Amino acid sequence: MKKVFAVALGISLALFTSTAAFAAETKIGVVVKIGGIPWFNAMEAGIKERSAKLGVNGFMVGPTSADPALQVRAIEDLIAQKVDFIGVVPNDAKVLEPVLKKAQAAGIKVITHESPKQVGADWDFELASAKGFGEAHAKLLGEKMGGKGSYAVFVGSLTVPLHNAWADAAIAYIKANYPNMKLVGDRYGVAEDLDKSRSTALDLMSANPDLAGFLAFGSQGPIGAGRAVEERRKDGKVFVTGPFSPGQGAKLIKSGALTGGFMWNPKQAGEVFVTLADRIAKGQTPKAGDNIEGLGTITPDGNTIVVDQLLKIDKESIDKLVSMGL
Repeated sequence: MKKVFAVALGISLALFTSTAAFAAETKIGVVVKIGGIPWFNAMEAGIKERSAKLGVNGFMVGPTSADPALQVRAIEDLIAQKVDFIGVVPNDAKVLEPVLKKAQAAGIKVITHESPKQVGADWDFELASAKGFGEAHAKLLGEKMGGKGSYAVFVGSLTVPLHNAWADAAIAYIKANYPNMKLVGDRYGVAEDLDKSRSTALDLMSANPDLAGFLAFGSQGPIGAGRAVEERRKDGKVFVTGPFSPGQGAKLIKSGALTGGFMWNPKQAGEVFVTLADRIAKGQTPKAGDNIEGLGTITPDGNTIVVDQLLKIDKESIDKLVSMGL
């Protein structure tokens, strides 16, 4: 009888230990701008792989459209699930402030990406500096256009701080270095929507015969503008630069309808969300001099971590980038 009791007790303790370990597993929900597009599919792969490696429960939530209200709803759901960390790639930094503060008040740590100095975030990380990223694309476009003609600027929306910071840096660089280039309008908030990017590019080319370039900040902007250039048979006459998923843009790059640009690895960004959350959960607050996988050696500015890890996208690099799953 004593032996049976001991075995039963041992099983009970094992079950309790297993249940406690499961209950203690760090839960990380990452809300992105929009689900189902290559850029965020790659990010999701990074979240899943890194979570499996670290033994945490990390997952991605992708709204059906780039609508800030859908992001708010997704974050509300994560708060109700009592996750430990919420990661966000914001569509509208201001709209998200109240719900992020609500998450913090509930004891949930908030990590953002593509939104430096986000109100309501405990930490934000960037894989490219805003100035460097904007200027790299502006320099490429200026060189391709020969420093003359009109150009247009696309951003994901007029309320995405980082896209607009890139645009600000790019426009300032062109003004200073290519004074004969003229900006058409101000900027167009269409670059997270392929169809809107394409139709806007077609309209702008029709209305502006001297239009020779597009700066598109937002993963669907370069693809949409590139397709418009292809339709109008303007390859080599109208140049399109910006960040995009290489797998999605490979054919356009090879045809010449899409000029190229620079990017960071969205899969790596997904991994960093999980890595930072895991470190913080273990009491390892990021500080200057720390070497963090995916970021390298960091020097935080307040709660913002910025590193420059740009990858060039062009005809020479495209096949290698695609083979990396990007």
